[in-house]
Amino acid sequence: MNNINDLKTGLLTLTIFRELLGDRVISGLLSFLENKDLGSYADFVAALYNANGGNISEYVREITGNSENIYVKTVGMGGQVPDYLKASLLAELKTLQLLSDLTPEQLTAEISADCFLPGFANTDYDVTEKYLHRVENIGKFGYGIYSRNGMFYVSEEGNIVPVTNPDKTKLSDLVDYELERNIIIENTRALLEGKPAANLLLTGDAGTGKSSSVKAVANEFFAEGLRIIEVRKDQLRSIQKILNELSGNPLKFILFIDDLSFLKDDDNFNALKAVLEGSVTAKSSNLVIYATSNRRHIIKESFSDREGDDIHRNDTMQELVSLSERFGVHITFSKPNKATFLNIVHHLAEENGINMPTEELDLLAERFALERGGRSARLAKQLIDKLLTK
Repeated sequence: MNNINDLKTGLLTLTIFRELLGDRVISGLLSFLENKDLGSYADFVAALYNANGGNISEYVREITGNSENIYVKTVGMGGQVPDYLKASLLAELKTLQLLSDLTPEQLTAEISADCFLPGFANTDYDVTEKYLHRVENIGKFGYGIYSRNGMFYVSEEGNIVPVTNPDKTKLSDLVDYELERNIIIENTRALLEGKPAANLLLTGDAGTGKSSSVKAVANEFFAEGLRIIEVRKDQLRSIQKILNELSGNPLKFILFIDDLSFLKDDDNFNALKAVLEGSVTAKSSNLVIYATSNRRHIIKESFSDREGDDIHRNDTMQELVSLSERFGVHITFSKPNKATFLNIVHHLAEENGINMPTEELDLLAERFALERGGRSARLAKQLIDKLLTK
């Protein structure tokens, strides 16, 4: 029996990686191995080209890493893997090694054709070693969509979807607010180390870097197994479904709620409050909630809420502040003073290669802030972006 026959038999009997048979590249290859005609060969190579430009070994690496199979799910949940499952995995990885080592010459030898046939590439890749390494470190690599993506959002249907163009902000891009940011970093480290970690509420003036800090921390710790999922305020009623889905995942997650505010008696308010109060799922050790708000108490208050028409106005006010108090840690980002604002401008100018006398840059920055009603890190970035377009 040659490698081609072994490959065909191995692919057809995949069990742990059974879902790969529905993959366009794999199904195209099997069609060729069955029919051994020019059209099937071209279909297979075209699918591989469209997938990653034509490298079969890289393709094997990707599809095995992305596979949400029973083996990785069992390991990820800390379950005991039976011996027969281990044996099946090792046998299937040998088949996938044959696939990774596949050459155009092996396939074209199966047909006779007096014409040009497109080729493809492979590289030296140890499928078994690399896959077992990923499984042994599944808390850092993850599996499925979480293996290759760091940022996600919740779709209208309530599904977790990768962000196609994620924010690449790094901690080194952010200036000042080190004290506030270090609280986020240390809390996130605790999460990654399996220690008790708090839900965080970040409040303060608009444009002070609250959201950027959370995303930068998520980027910083991606390689250590951290992922971030942004949830809109109007999706909080379905948050329990998200918590259930993530509770058994070996990775660590930040549920990120940006620009949080509610009207009184908002159903979403009650949904978030219930989660923060802590059900069994909400207390999962692999997840925290980080929220930002421009309001200290999150709920928009009317004058009558404070002064007037409620006999039990003290109880009402307690309800208004109760949600913010359910976050374990509250961090305030204050509007930068002049020195901090100019420091941010100088840093961003240097990072972007803007050569301008300091006095001239400072005058521009102050005028820019004055015209827009105040200083902020966001305004500093807008100024630099404006200078870069000139």
